[in-house]
Amino acid sequence: MNKDSKLEIITEYAQSEGDTGSIEVQVAILTGRIRELTDHLKVHRKDTHTRVGLLRLVGRRRRLLNYLTRKDVARYRAIIGGLGLRR
Repeated sequence: MNKDSKLEIITEYAQSEGDTGSIEVQVAILTGRIRELTDHLKVHRKDTHTRVGLLRLVGRRRRLLNYLTRKDVARYRAIIGGLGLRR
């Protein structure tokens, strides 16, 4: 993930100006990284180190989404719909 795509994601999902740490931004960045690693693993099937990293990212995103579900269901549904995740 390069700097420009990360900045684009941050501006799209930020709650306010300069927001880089909200749950929505974190989940969106993790989703972008997960998609890139998934594409990488389609080509390099035996890259186990990348697969382990991918599983860690998926677990981190799942924990953040579980937290958001407990705190605010409307924000959870908005981020799920915006990113096209199925849960």
